[in-house]
Amino acid sequence: MLKKYLIPLLSIVTLYTYAQDSTSKEPETKRIKLDGVAAVVGKNIVLDSEIAAYKFELEQQSEGKVEVTDCEMLEQIMNRKLLSHHAVIDSVEVSDAEVNGRVEQKIGYFLQQLGSEERLFTLYGFDNMADLRNELTEIEKEALLISKMQQKLTDEIDVTPEEVRNYFKSLEKENNVPEIGSEIELAQIVMYVKPTTQEEQRVIDKLNQIKKEVEEGSSFKMKAILYSEDPGVTQNSGEYTLTRESGMVKEFKEAAFSLNEGEISEPFKSDYGYHILTVEKIKGKQRVVRHILIQPEVTEELKQQVKDSLEQVRKDILTYKINFEDAVTKYSEEKVSKSSNGLLMNPETGDSKFELTRMDPALYARISTLKQGEITDVFLDGTREGETMWKIILLKSKTEAHIADLNEDYVKVQQLALQKKHEETIAKWAKEKIGDTYIKINSEYLNCKFKDNWTKK
Repeated sequence: MLKKYLIPLLSIVTLYTYAQDSTSKEPETKRIKLDGVAAVVGKNIVLDSEIAAYKFELEQQSEGKVEVTDCEMLEQIMNRKLLSHHAVIDSVEVSDAEVNGRVEQKIGYFLQQLGSEERLFTLYGFDNMADLRNELTEIEKEALLISKMQQKLTDEIDVTPEEVRNYFKSLEKENNVPEIGSEIELAQIVMYVKPTTQEEQRVIDKLNQIKKEVEEGSSFKMKAILYSEDPGVTQNSGEYTLTRESGMVKEFKEAAFSLNEGEISEPFKSDYGYHILTVEKIKGKQRVVRHILIQPEVTEELKQQVKDSLEQVRKDILTYKINFEDAVTKYSEEKVSKSSNGLLMNPETGDSKFELTRMDPALYARISTLKQGEITDVFLDGTREGETMWKIILLKSKTEAHIADLNEDYVKVQQLALQKKHEETIAKWAKEKIGDTYIKINSEYLNCKFKDNWTKK
């Protein structure tokens, strides 16, 4: 049974696995509560509670505007389980670092809302944070498997200009041309708060001391638990299994694959801070490693100095001593946006326009009251790598909501056409895979009118 309230707020679906007997076509359960099993897809099951929880979440997100039946929701979930099942069969890789990063990001968000770990795990029905993290880890791993399987199926899919035009004509014919919400373009100037050379040396010295103590007999694992600032250390004690293709930063992989079993690296720097790393086991192309991460600290005095500098830049822009684009070139330290005059790119769409209703809430709060050409106050921000920075943001342009036009909104229409083609590709794949995948549906749902032949009648 799923933990109380967990799915609606965290998009959590518990994954129970089956063990398949080599002499039988039907999986046998390792552990299963038979009550409430709606369906089995490959080695994954769907619980009645998942259907109810997904429906609740969808209704919450749509504010009651979208309604689905149990049958429709079951089919959506079975499609996800089908992707997850075949991702495992096709050896789709999900790295520990990717999973742990997503887990800690979610936990961090909800800690901001609830204030303490105890309130968090108690609210969601767990005895401790370790149990909550374990549950989240399984869920995020499945979500990443599904995402990567979808990407694998659609990686080489593209749309031609003719396909985009034909897609738009079909929308016009069906009187279904979408409305484009109010959109904005933003540009930024960023100044990082960088630790002093002395502080960086302090961290290096600390890591060298830890390395020395381990070489003299101390436990690397215990040192990781005590000193590492990797957010995932409470769950994995600093241990990761990786290959050369794993989604770890370059410096981390280089250190991991330059050592023999039992060796400890010298302190090395990445975007996350300073590390030492040991190789615990080599298994073919895989390395089982354990690391300790320590991030140099920045003082309040340093933060204030950088803030004062950016305040002066903002003042110079407002008094026309320098224009925003020239200030970006002269002062901004964020390389990606600096190369495009400070212009921010939308990670969801790949272009420079942000739809107001779909913006990050924190960013929206900063710019919602600005008029075109106005600049925010200087504000403090950070990255998931632990960097601290001060920013100002310019509202560069704003367009009002309107019905899509093929010429003016070509990129948007192209994205919609590509999305439709991706969906059609995945749907075709699913129809083929349903036929050769073990599927069992509870009698309660056998009369459902599914889009695909899940009942294999």
